[in-house]
Amino acid sequence: MRFTTIDKINSNIEQVLNISSSAFENEGIIPSEFTCDGQDLSPPLSITNVPKNAKTLSIIMDDPDAPMGTFTHWVVWNIPPNKTQFTRGEKFDFAQGRTSFGTSEYGGPCPPSGTHRYFFKIYALDTKLDLKQGSGVKELQSAMSGHIVAEAVLMGKYSRR
Repeated sequence: MRFTTIDKINSNIEQVLNISSSAFENEGIIPSEFTCDGQDLSPPLSITNVPKNAKTLSIIMDDPDAPMGTFTHWVVWNIPPNKTQFTRGEKFDFAQGRTSFGTSEYGGPCPPSGTHRYFFKIYALDTKLDLKQGSGVKELQSAMSGHIVAEAVLMGKYSRR
C-alpha cells in the first residue's frame, strides 16, 4: 500500500524542462562532427517537459573555459514551444544571434588547448521576443530577463587532438 501512495504522489509532481542529445551524454564528449575539426554541424537536440505557459524557447551555447572569457557559439530565440526535436545539422528558420565568431549561426567547439566545457542552455519563455536577427547574447539575455519560466542545461566536453 505504501508504494501505491508514493506512486500517486510522484505522478502529481510536475516534470522539469530537460535538454538532451542522442549524440552525447550530459558531461560526455561531443563527437568531432559537431566541432571545427569535423563538419561543424549542430548536434541533434531533444527538449522535453516544456511548461504549458511557455510561448517560445531560446538556446544559448557557450564555452566558459575560453581564455578570453565566455565564448558564445550559438544564439537562437523565438523557437515555438512545440518544436522540441532538432536534427543533426538542422537549418533554422528562427532568429539567430551573433556569436563570438561574428556569425549568426551555429559554431561548434574549437578550443585552442585543453578540454573545454560547452553548455547548451534552453530557456522556456512566457513571451515572444522583439529582437533583431543578429543581436548578441547580451541583448538576448536582457530581453529574456523576467520572462524565463524554466531552463535546463546540457553540458558536453571537447578537446582537440
